[in-house]
Amino acid sequence: MERRGRGRLQPRNVSSRESTVSRTNRFASKPNSTPKSSSRVASGGEKAQNDGVDDPSDLPAIVGTCPLMCPERERAQRERLRDLAVFERLNGNPAQSSPDLAVKKFFRTISTKQVEASDVRPLPVLEDTLNYLLNFFDSREYPFEVVHDFLFDRTRSIRQDLSMQNIVNNKVIRMYEKMVKFHVICLHKLQRCSSQNTSSMNYLNKEQLAKTLTSLFNLYDANRDSNSTYENEAEFCSFYVLLHLGSNSQPMGESLSWWFRNVPSTLMKTKEICFSRKILRFFRIGNYNCFLSTIAAEASYLQYCILEPYVNEVINAQILSKARIWPSYHLLSSRLGKRASRPTVP
Repeated sequence: MERRGRGRLQPRNVSSRESTVSRTNRFASKPNSTPKSSSRVASGGEKAQNDGVDDPSDLPAIVGTCPLMCPERERAQRERLRDLAVFERLNGNPAQSSPDLAVKKFFRTISTKQVEASDVRPLPVLEDTLNYLLNFFDSREYPFEVVHDFLFDRTRSIRQDLSMQNIVNNKVIRMYEKMVKFHVICLHKLQRCSSQNTSSMNYLNKEQLAKTLTSLFNLYDANRDSNSTYENEAEFCSFYVLLHLGSNSQPMGESLSWWFRNVPSTLMKTKEICFSRKILRFFRIGNYNCFLSTIAAEASYLQYCILEPYVNEVINAQILSKARIWPSYHLLSSRLGKRASRPTVP
């Protein structure tokens, strides 16, 4: 049985569907340690972890029993209402789906008092569902806006089911890391979409990225042993710092200086956080030559996905003369150009 709430956890091993493993390895990571509790994110961040659930801390956690990606009752109702995404339609029929196609939708506000255990998916089912969803990420059968809309909603529903069950262990951490990466890559891919709704989609995607990061940081802290850190924790912390590049940007409602004071000292010394702090400093003081050259030399693909709008802002606004900015821009293009054009994590 999975343990719930904060504290040391011993998750049991659950295998994912073999068909999803190879294409979802790029979203995976391994923790270095297991659990103990502390807190890094402000109270506003705790709300983000609830993911649409009303006061889950005040109610007993549900133990989900739904064996399918979508509860039968919901699937039947959505078939009647013809409320099926294109990926859920059996043979293209907008009024017919199947257990292998339908995926539970996100509901804006849910009280655990009103939810049946049979409507909530347990952790093994949620793991398989996430892997199934990520298989659509590189689909070219439909415009990316359509793919994003489907995955955006269904991954949010996964977070909602996890929150209702209050499961906090290493398996959940790995799931949240995958979902953060999904939102980060979407920042890059949405910029290449021509839909009129792209701007609002990008805004909402960035909003959910911040909320998913908040939940991930809470999970790291809840599962931490003394000063231990997780293998990819530094990179995810760097994402948070880079999200503050915009003017007056506080994506999680707290100051960056407060956040730095609560980051474990071992993380503050990592190359990922040192990189993000340098980038933030160069951008804010207007040293755009160093800003571009440092990105070219040190940025990972995922970091570049966050930085790309600011790189374009610097170049397109021609803040520096072409003579001064060109060497850094040329270096950036040669080193990151191929990676920046790729839709997946290398």
